Amino acid sequence: MPELAEVEYYRKQWNPGLGGTVAKVHTHPAARIFREAPARAVERGLAGRRFLASHAHGKQMLFEFSGGAWLGLHLGMSGELGVAPARHESGKHEHLVLALDSLSLVFSDYRMFGKLSLDLVEDGQPPLWWRELPPQPLDSRFTKAWVRGFVRRFPKTPLKTLLLDQRGFPGIGNWMADEICWQLRLPPQRPAGSLDDAALDGLWKTTRHVSREAMRTVGTDWGDLPDSWLMNHRWRDGGTCPRRGCRSGLVREDLRGRTTCWCLRCQT
Repeated sequence: MPELAEVEYYRKQWNPGLGGTVAKVHTHPAARIFREAPARAVERGLAGRRFLASHAHGKQMLFEFSGGAWLGLHLGMSGELGVAPARHESGKHEHLVLALDSLSLVFSDYRMFGKLSLDLVEDGQPPLWWRELPPQPLDSRFTKAWVRGFVRRFPKTPLKTLLLDQRGFPGIGNWMADEICWQLRLPPQRPAGSLDDAALDGLWKTTRHVSREAMRTVGTDWGDLPDSWLMNHRWRDGGTCPRRGCRSGLVREDLRGRTTCWCLRCQT
C-alpha cells in the first residue's frame, strides 16, 4: 500500500494538468472505487471545472477544482495516478479519466481497494473531513507531546501496530513502521505502554527522520533509500540486518495481520 512518500509522489503526477479545464470525465461506473461517490455524480460534479491545486496528507490526497469542487482520493493497495494524451481511451483498470484540453489525468487501480470522494463546498474551504485530519509526521503540530499523548492511550498495543494507526501516525505504513522500530532498536511486538518518556521522544524523532528521508527520495522521484536502512533488505529471503557490526539474519512473521520484519539481535 502506498505510504507517505509514495502518496506524495503520485500526487505530483497530476500537476502537469494544473490550470486545465475538465472537458469530459470517463468512468467505469460499476468499479468498487465509486462506493462512496457514485460515478455519475463525479462526472457531473467535475465536468467543466478548472483544476486548481493538489494536496497530500498521510495516505490521503485532495484535488481542488473551480467552483468549490474537491476530489478526495485514497490509493488503497494498488492505486496509481498518471497522465495520458488528451484523447485517451480508458483501459480496463483505469476507472477515472479526467480529459483536459491538452492531456488526461488517470486514476488506475486493478485491485480496487482505493476509493474517492467528491465534496462541493461553497465557502472556499477544503471539506471538513480534510481539515479534521490529525497532524502528519512533518507537520509542526506533530510534537513530542502529541506522540506521548497518543501512545499513552493504547498501552497494550504493540509498537508497530500503533505506528500503523492513521489517527496518530498518518502516512506511516508497513515498511515505514518496520524501519522506525529497527532504527529505534525496539522490537515491533513491544507494548507501547512500556516506553518511557525518553523512548517516546526517540519515537517522535525517528518517525520524523524516516518520514523526511522518504519524502526526500521516494517522494521526489521514487529514488532509492539508503542501503544502510532495513527497507532494502526486509523482503529478501535470507536477508541480513544491514547495521554495521550485526549482520544477523532477519525474521519475518505476522503481527496482528501484517507481515513484520525485524532483527532478533538488534531489536531486543
